[in-house]
Amino acid sequence: MPPQGYRPDADFGGLVLEDSVVPSVGENEVLVKFEASSRNYRDLAIAKGTFPFAHKYPTVPNSDGAGEVVKVGSKVTEFQKGDTVITLFNQAHQHGDIGSYAASTGVGGTIDGALGQFGVYPGTGLVKASSNLSVIEASILPCQTILIQGTGGISLFGLRFAKAAGCMVIATTSSAAKEKILHDLGAGHVVNYKTTPEWGSIVHELTPQKQGIGHIIEIGGLGTFEQSLKCIKMDGVINVIGFLGSTDRPQPTLLDALSHICTVRGVYAGSRALLKDMVHAIETTNLKPVVDEKVFEFADTKKAFQYMVQQDARF
Repeated sequence: MPPQGYRPDADFGGLVLEDSVVPSVGENEVLVKFEASSRNYRDLAIAKGTFPFAHKYPTVPNSDGAGEVVKVGSKVTEFQKGDTVITLFNQAHQHGDIGSYAASTGVGGTIDGALGQFGVYPGTGLVKASSNLSVIEASILPCQTILIQGTGGISLFGLRFAKAAGCMVIATTSSAAKEKILHDLGAGHVVNYKTTPEWGSIVHELTPQKQGIGHIIEIGGLGTFEQSLKCIKMDGVINVIGFLGSTDRPQPTLLDALSHICTVRGVYAGSRALLKDMVHAIETTNLKPVVDEKVFEFADTKKAFQYMVQQDARF
């Protein structure tokens, strides 16, 4: 049977499973047989036409994947057959600040992603997986008070890394069941944003000396930014990395950020150097990602996207 891969057709409910060939390998490239791939909101946004960054359509989805090296090019020295590797989000972002070209080399965006049985990537576009993680865990790809929003993959990884660094974590979520999960993972306080829509002032009161949050992982975008400003401390940082929320309410202005004396910055995926540092930190601290108990087989990929769309995932 020939190798296969998925491409979206109109939306991810119409995923098309296509036969393909095992890609040839150039002298600087690595052939990976994918064993696990994780799904992000970005993959859904690309299919719906709401993703605001560079991408092609159609493309093989999923930026995050883990698999086994089955062939290496003649000039590749960092990997050998049998290594377990993970994909680098932006293939050309090797270290330091990201440039416009590197930002246009996203796996699952402008470059075919990990929702296929095989993929070929430059040796510089892969990193060896953490030795203490299973292939499924590997595919999920100092001390202040941190706020995380919700229980998505970025937020939960942020919680785990923050706790490993000794930080106090406050979280927001939408249900009592998820509140318990967040507490079990180490969140000091959890605020339900459904029952407390004006949660910003509440979060501010929960911080030490009521000084406010040092770093906010801003996932909601337009839907949560007003509340984030209400709980940020002076000289705090709002790290904007998502756009899940929406609202009809008037949005804060630049003067609002000035009046709170805070930094608002857009955050993209990290470089290859940072990915290596992350792998080392995971191994050193034996950190384990939070993985939903539901794992889908390759043939059930449509069901996996439906599961995500319906927000049935436990986290």
